[in-house]
Amino acid sequence: MKTQEYKEKLEAEKKLLEAQLADIGKFDEKTKDWDAIPEAQINPEADENDLADRSEDYAERTGTLNVLEVRLNDIKKSLAEIENGSYGKCDICGKSIEKDRLEANPAAHTCKVCMEK
Repeated sequence: MKTQEYKEKLEAEKKLLEAQLADIGKFDEKTKDWDAIPEAQINPEADENDLADRSEDYAERTGTLNVLEVRLNDIKKSLAEIENGSYGKCDICGKSIEKDRLEANPAAHTCKVCMEK
């Protein structure tokens, strides 16, 4: 298995995700969770009469942030598995995850059979 190659891909994606998350949110050390930053904090000179747009923007940022955070957590889990030697095993059945699946998604945690269940 090309573990080092997968590790490099995962670390590169982790760095990209952390930058994207920092653009739309902030990490809360207490909760260990990302929170969206309201537009008003990003652009304090925005028109105060535009509350509906701000609310919609905040909801969109929160949704995007949640998707990015889930992906980041999958990547962190995969990196930890590489370190402890359990990388490439299906979380459900324990069999090896197919090479082509890991090539497409190094953060995969299920084999093809279990993914389709």
